[in-house]
Amino acid sequence: MSVTEQLGQVKEVQLQQGTIRYRESGPDREQSARPIVFIHGFLVNGDLWRKVAPMLNDDFRCIVPDWPLGSHELPMPEDADLSPYGVARLVADFIEALDLEDVVVVGNDSGGAISQILVTNHPERIGALVLTPCDAFEKFPPFPYNLLLAISKIPGAPSVVWNSMRPKLGRLAAYRLLTKTGYDDEIVKSWIRPGLQDKAVRRDGVKFAAGVDSKITMETAKKLESLEIPAMMTWARDCTFFKFDLAERLAAAIPDSRIVEIPDAMTFLPEDQPEALAAAITEFADPTGVAGRRTAEQSIA
Repeated sequence: MSVTEQLGQVKEVQLQQGTIRYRESGPDREQSARPIVFIHGFLVNGDLWRKVAPMLNDDFRCIVPDWPLGSHELPMPEDADLSPYGVARLVADFIEALDLEDVVVVGNDSGGAISQILVTNHPERIGALVLTPCDAFEKFPPFPYNLLLAISKIPGAPSVVWNSMRPKLGRLAAYRLLTKTGYDDEIVKSWIRPGLQDKAVRRDGVKFAAGVDSKITMETAKKLESLEIPAMMTWARDCTFFKFDLAERLAAAIPDSRIVEIPDAMTFLPEDQPEALAAAITEFADPTGVAGRRTAEQSIA
């Protein structure tokens, strides 16, 4: 079965910022299933969730977009705001365009930073937050990826960075430390291919990278103290780039929060421990949620 088949039907939605392609799976009666929207990070796409979403789509409506972070196939218009704040606004517009309610947002890596900005700046349709190892507080981005982002701002450098990952050794250097169990090289190729083939995709990725700044996550952390939705940090104590204390600090900041420790994983916890992550999400996020209960009440009425 192909990755696309695993993640569901391919769809597109036109937003004011541009077109977002996503894959969707779940119960036939969409309105009775609580939606989960997955948010990946820089230089990966929705394929990151290929092991997790299929374990959840019996009960949840799983929506897996390819966000414009450098590994997407549909570039945004040149004037699109792809700063971290702009991407969070794009996610909010995407959720509104699909008319989703009581959404469970699941973020990873820099997608976790976007998720934090989303729930603090655009909380209206969000019902729960799940963070896997991700940027937070002063880690946006962590060393040594801050050097990569700095280099990417040099004219002509993005093309060099992407081309450095053509050989397998280059891909290994870029991604290997993000996973404990290793990775499927065909998936990694799917992450770098769009940027290799289309300079507009590289431009989009660089626009996001240029806006990354720990001042954003530090300011967002202050707002987390007023968050009115439940949050779960599913974290790996062994994670090299996002230490376990980040999860503890997030849990201390968010009023209704918990930590679920998942061993034997690194930053790409969805790659290393998909079963444990899916189980944690299912236990944390009632599949019916507010939206499901509302539908049930309407059916009874």
